[in-house]
Amino acid sequence: MHTTQSKTLFEQAQKTIPGGVNSPVRACRSVGCDPLFVQQASGCEIVDVDGNRFIDFVCSWGPMIAGHAHPNVVEAIQRTAANGASFGAPCALEVELAELVCDSIPSMDKVRFVNSGTEATMSAVRLARGYTGKSVVVKFDGCYHGHSDSFLVKAGSGLITLGIPGSPGVPEDIVKNTLSIPYNDTVILEKTLRDPELDIACVIVEPVAGNMGVVVPDEGFHTTLRALTQELGIVLIFDEVITGFRLGLGGAQERFGITPDLTCLGKIIGGGLPVGAYGGKKEIMDQVAPDGPVYQAGTLSGNPLAMAAGLATLKLVRQEGFYEKLEEKSDWFAQRLADIASGISLPTTLNRIGSMMTCFFAQGPIRDYESAMKADTELYAQHYRNMLTGGVWLAPSQFEAAFIAASHQEEHLEKALAVTESSFKKLMN
Repeated sequence: MHTTQSKTLFEQAQKTIPGGVNSPVRACRSVGCDPLFVQQASGCEIVDVDGNRFIDFVCSWGPMIAGHAHPNVVEAIQRTAANGASFGAPCALEVELAELVCDSIPSMDKVRFVNSGTEATMSAVRLARGYTGKSVVVKFDGCYHGHSDSFLVKAGSGLITLGIPGSPGVPEDIVKNTLSIPYNDTVILEKTLRDPELDIACVIVEPVAGNMGVVVPDEGFHTTLRALTQELGIVLIFDEVITGFRLGLGGAQERFGITPDLTCLGKIIGGGLPVGAYGGKKEIMDQVAPDGPVYQAGTLSGNPLAMAAGLATLKLVRQEGFYEKLEEKSDWFAQRLADIASGISLPTTLNRIGSMMTCFFAQGPIRDYESAMKADTELYAQHYRNMLTGGVWLAPSQFEAAFIAASHQEEHLEKALAVTESSFKKLMN
């Protein structure tokens, strides 16, 4: 595999961009290689600047559920761009997308569009604090809610990939108002929420953790969480930036039958363009300016290009049978993958829900941050490089999700399984 152009670009990028990348995990340091620069993508395949072609299981970290460069999405962006890329004023597309989002997710009476998942979670927490008049935020170890100051406490994603426990530049005065507790531990959860000394405004959670690898909630975990927060008057925020429109039309909350007070969205609702959103109960959302005193603003919020791409994507996933087919395909692939690992006695644990999954190089079960951290990252790094050489693009981190898209066909999945089996056998030698 020739990587001359990528190598040249990476050397050039490091002169003007920190680490040569605009998001840390992309530097591929945890997997022991330099990043490849992507030239184009179509369907479930991406091509780098050297012409190497790969089957893509990153899917831009989740948004490309219908596949790259879907004709409907491309046409919507092109048509909209011809009328202008940004107005800094309301447009009809944002009203249409808002109605579609609220119709799909029953817990959302109103929604406010922003520009990223980080902005969505940051705004939702501010709103919860403003609504309750309280200060403390409870999160869960290994759950990642973006890079705003309040959330960089035992966070997932790039922080655990790079071995960073937090971040310099985050004042203690802010961190002291964030509590991080173990995921899937209802005993500690109840003890924390019932602590009379704590001034808890909200609990924020990834309903399925996707940033310490995929970690599925134990049966009853979210039911207990919802019951406690309702009893104690604490705002429950579901961070569905990854799971929203990924695990079903109504997201993880529909799948688990839980109604949060606020929901954060991103990724899929922008069809690959930068977007985020937060929304929920009318009584809470009415506290957002200009209707209420909780301020949040953004020049590019409701950007017409992102709204058009999001609308086109949501119309695709709302087609009859879309999620059923995706579930069937993902289940078949995951079972074959688990059989391959079992057949050669490689110690792995496959966590999957819907079309998102992680193959941990560790004995299971993996149900929280502590057990996820037992994964053999060196083994994953070798596996990553093997897969790349074989033409399969995975996330350059053990602690991320792999995604199946509607564009993955049987031949793509069969090839990926064959490359996986070859890699696993090499790891055993």
